[in-house]
Amino acid sequence: MTVLAVADHRRGQLRDVSYELVTAGRELADALDGDLHVAVISGNVDAFAEDLSLDGVDAIHTVDHGEEFNHDVYLQAVEALDAEIDPTVVLMPNSVNGLDYAPAVASALDLPLVSDAVALEWDDGLTATREMYASKVETTVDVDADRVAVTIRGGEWGPTEEHGDPTIEPFDLAVDESRVRSRVTGFEEVAGGDVDISDADVLVSVGRGIEEEENIALVEELADALGATLSSSRPIVDNGWLPKNRQVGQSGKVVTPEVYLAIGISGAVQHVAGMKGSETIVAINTDPNAPIFDIADYGIVGDLFDVVPALIEQFE
Repeated sequence: MTVLAVADHRRGQLRDVSYELVTAGRELADALDGDLHVAVISGNVDAFAEDLSLDGVDAIHTVDHGEEFNHDVYLQAVEALDAEIDPTVVLMPNSVNGLDYAPAVASALDLPLVSDAVALEWDDGLTATREMYASKVETTVDVDADRVAVTIRGGEWGPTEEHGDPTIEPFDLAVDESRVRSRVTGFEEVAGGDVDISDADVLVSVGRGIEEEENIALVEELADALGATLSSSRPIVDNGWLPKNRQVGQSGKVVTPEVYLAIGISGAVQHVAGMKGSETIVAINTDPNAPIFDIADYGIVGDLFDVVPALIEQFE
């Protein structure tokens, strides 16, 4: 039995979820006593294949067609790979691109689709864990089918980093151009798009506890001292104090930095869903019972207006 994982990339860069797909795919392949195959479609496929030559990957299939994501090309590529490999599970990212083509893949291949999975198990069939009601409820879905398509949420699986020696095979896809009805005409960043917080190694994130917009300058000073990127919880964006692309959380971006410093953030489930995969979480809050401390590796119970200046002094 085989698992087929479809890598995700944008503007010449593999997305973090591509490495997490390898982890999730290998776990499923082991449960199936099978192989993990990875598909790299469009872009610099040779470079992407080298980056994804990781421990646990048995084979990588490169489909060299165009530079950017295209719904119709991805659909045809996965259809053709499915006919060649006959995977038990087709694993895709729950990203903007993944959510674009995954339903079409499931429909074309007549597969049930489980979206936004945060955990997967295989025991005589797939059991997927999903979150509902703004991540307040965790549910399990038992799939009554021999084959299934799944999208996984980024940040839920640790990325695979150890290199392996998979077979890399160019896949000759005869694209039916009559079925290609869309094309990429450009890429437009949202306001403040010079920064992608999902790529940051260290994030300093500010929440409602900052009280006033002018106080954000204090947290910016700490971010500069740490060489970090500034991010925020939703109330800061809703107030118009920072642009949308700085928002971490279920309605913002999922981030997995090496260090996540949460300042004045209580830890609502919607926010936690976007940063709980961080390697080290440090929280500063005046409330010792704030939910953020439940997931923090280190916690400081104190007034941020006292703690942050002390940290700035220390790191400068």
